[in-house]
Amino acid sequence: MLTLGIETSCDETGVSVTSGRLIYSNIVSSSVHLHKKYGGVVPEIASRFHVEYILGALTKALKSARKEIKDIRLIAATNGPGLVGALLTGISLAKSLSYSLSVPLIGVNHVLAHLYSAFLSEEKAPKYPFVGLVVSGGHTALFYCSDGYKQKLLGQTQDDAAGEAYDKVAKILKLGYPGGPVIEKSAQLSKNRNKIKFPKAYLGKDSLDFSFSGIKTAVLYYVRGMPALAPGAPLSPFGIRGTGRARRQEINDICYSFQETVLDSLVDKAFLAAELYKVRRIVVGGGVAANSRLREKFENAAKFSGGIKAYFPKKEYCMDNAAMIGVLGEELYKRGYRSDLYLSAEPNLEVANA
Repeated sequence: MLTLGIETSCDETGVSVTSGRLIYSNIVSSSVHLHKKYGGVVPEIASRFHVEYILGALTKALKSARKEIKDIRLIAATNGPGLVGALLTGISLAKSLSYSLSVPLIGVNHVLAHLYSAFLSEEKAPKYPFVGLVVSGGHTALFYCSDGYKQKLLGQTQDDAAGEAYDKVAKILKLGYPGGPVIEKSAQLSKNRNKIKFPKAYLGKDSLDFSFSGIKTAVLYYVRGMPALAPGAPLSPFGIRGTGRARRQEINDICYSFQETVLDSLVDKAFLAAELYKVRRIVVGGGVAANSRLREKFENAAKFSGGIKAYFPKKEYCMDNAAMIGVLGEELYKRGYRSDLYLSAEPNLEVANA
């Protein structure tokens, strides 16, 4: 079955052509460059970008796959969660194509697509059951996944998502947007890795929930109270005195400590869930799953776990993309799930426990 996937939940316009787990094309046009000066995604700008670029992404996806629109047998589109205007653009295209081609339409939950994105790799696809961790700019949640694409929510963030905390800390440090890549790069350059210790939220002995608002605030207060690096030197935009190498190194050390604390929390909770539910596999998806240090930490933790193995998607499938929508949509369709032309955008769509 040839499936057209459409993803427009936030600031990436994605269109793909897939069949089973075979990916013929996966086109992504990002509007991130338009949001940089605002330090975050502006919904109106994202929506306008989707409207302008989605037909071009569709044309390019078909051309790259060497297929024609008449070859499509299923339309799979993200219907939530996400920005309502952005979602409506993708859903409107999906509905019009479904109607004009007389092919079925299925709505796909964006979070679930990230959860199962590791299945896009045929060679290393995990087996059931497993603990799934979705960690991105908008979502941080743990699931217990049994056979047949069924899942149970185990825990989630009580405030900021992990990727959101990255963005906010990058804004505090004036590093730009998005925060994930710039903080990861700065952390790698840290030379005083034991200098700063930020607190990790404690939510209870066996709690599987997350909280990242506290560490964001801790970074803010640390920056405000930093000693002068060069007395008499002009203040930087975020309150650090001093210029050049010393100030840059201080920022690197802050990034390192912040990142270590956030990633340790993700790893600790995921392995705790695996132990509590007696499973030997952990699957990680979402934009933060592209972080090399997170992958390294999971790999190291797995060595001392007594046989637990961690799975990650290829980095190109960690970010928002339509291939994960198309592949999951087809799987769900084959298992009897259905949508129709009354499919609507659901910005607060939750993952149903099954």
